[in-house]
Amino acid sequence: MIVEPVYIENSMILNADSSEDYAKFSYTFGFGDDEIIYQYTRFSNRELRDEELIINGISVFKCDFLRGEYEFNNLKYIDAETANVERYLQSLEVEENRKARLPFLKWLIGNVALKNDSVLNRLINYVRGMMVITIGNGMPYRSRRMNDGFYEYLEDSENLNDLEEFFNEMGIECKLALKKLPDDHNELYFAHEKLIPFLSNASSGTLALLTLYRRLIFRVKEASLVYLDEFDAFYHYEMAQNVIQFLKKKYPRCQIIMTSHNTNLMTNRLMRPDCLFILSSSGTLTSLCNATQRELREGHNLEKMYISGEFEKYE
Repeated sequence: MIVEPVYIENSMILNADSSEDYAKFSYTFGFGDDEIIYQYTRFSNRELRDEELIINGISVFKCDFLRGEYEFNNLKYIDAETANVERYLQSLEVEENRKARLPFLKWLIGNVALKNDSVLNRLINYVRGMMVITIGNGMPYRSRRMNDGFYEYLEDSENLNDLEEFFNEMGIECKLALKKLPDDHNELYFAHEKLIPFLSNASSGTLALLTLYRRLIFRVKEASLVYLDEFDAFYHYEMAQNVIQFLKKKYPRCQIIMTSHNTNLMTNRLMRPDCLFILSSSGTLTSLCNATQRELREGHNLEKMYISGEFEKYE
């Protein structure tokens, strides 16, 4: 088969120095004794090149959209052998679907009645609880409509008290009040003798905490994996430690990945050395326990070791 070259619009998924026209993604999940690998390549955020689902070493399905080659021989392995794959393939022929191809995994989940104990259901539930959060202080710049849902949540006095306790636990002692304005919209205030509008008077760190609360605690009841990029960009080092301790207590069964430039967080009081990683300039990740010949003990000052160059080889 002769495959014509495909010219795709620029996309942020590719490294600017890469000569490749597609990017590959691979995710490995472990559920009990089951290992699930879902991998795919994309030309852009919209255009899928191929995808494959592998469970316990068995390729359940494989789709090569570029060449028009499809393998659905092992759908019975996930009790999905009744799936009408012909209908899916027909949908790919529709003109408007050729660029924005629907992944077969997503189609399968929406068109097959899976058993409650299906490993695919466990995968779905886990993925639905995954979040990427970039912490910022953008609440004041959000449209009123976008904030209304959060303020309606705070109309319940228990929820407002929970937010207040969250700030106090982070080291920000304050009282909060929610008032309805004449135009029927709510506004959040610091409660003093005179009410002080919250969004226009809170510090960058406090606004960043509000963003964290709104996006994580308010929206996610049971998170599975949370990625917090530069989570402490607006925090004092003690507040950053408070956030880590709070998240560990709030989500004990959740995998949380946080990035930071704050070396004060390199301490055994907060995290084990095998949970602290150095991201090198070349893009590799190395845990502190694997970045030194020493046997790291609880009494070691990890920050001091880092500053003195103990892990320099892996930076």
